[in-house]
Amino acid sequence: MASPTDMRVLVIDDQLSMRTLIQNSLRELGFRQIETAADGMAGLETIIATRPHLVLTDYNMPHLDGLSVLKGVRSHKAIRNTAVFLLTGRSDQELVKRAVQFGVNNYLVKPFSTATLKSKIEDVFGVLA
Repeated sequence: MASPTDMRVLVIDDQLSMRTLIQNSLRELGFRQIETAADGMAGLETIIATRPHLVLTDYNMPHLDGLSVLKGVRSHKAIRNTAVFLLTGRSDQELVKRAVQFGVNNYLVKPFSTATLKSKIEDVFGVLA
């Protein structure tokens, strides 16, 4: 069982409204240690500095897209085991295949519900306690 109160989460999305919605969903699920970043470059720097347990990153962002964030995480020894979920506004099977090749842990198509987010997290971390 995973305890949301013990887990550090980073939400990377260039849209403030989406970051806020995801934070609210995570709080509903019991997460308290939530950080955000407004683009992939800032997000990757935050991952390296804070080593979160879970990263939720949008795919389509300026400076560094979500796939590049994923590649950066997987290529950096200290953070390569971080769970990374890719968020996308489109259900593009080619994108999903590429993300799987680079080691994505899960993905969500926006918009998604809190229940869907919970299910995807539990797929990777086990039942949330």
